[in-house]
Amino acid sequence: MTPPKLHLSADASLRALHKALLARGYDVTRTPADWIELDASDKEQLLAATAQGRCLFTFSVRGLTVLARRYPHHGGIVAAVQASWSLTELFEALDRLMLETQAGELTGQVRWLNDWRVPKR
Repeated sequence: MTPPKLHLSADASLRALHKALLARGYDVTRTPADWIELDASDKEQLLAATAQGRCLFTFSVRGLTVLARRYPHHGGIVAAVQASWSLTELFEALDRLMLETQAGELTGQVRWLNDWRVPKR
């Protein structure tokens, strides 16, 4: 099973999260990158991630759900409400998403990261 390629949007572009996901062997990029500027709009980030064959992870909940309807063939959006997650919880949920999801499976979908939240021990 090949996991999806993931892009962390500017609002979710935490260096520590990016490094941890890379260390697990996942294909993950973050804003900024050589193909996306730090101040790119939500639309630009969604379309650029899609052009790169990537699903977009974001905390920008409102804007991207509207864009997803306007551009239904996007690479996938996984959204979370930032205030409800610690860095460890984000990593664990994204790790689970990557383990349980195949490349292309999220295309055209908007999903909540809560679907992969690891239950508290």
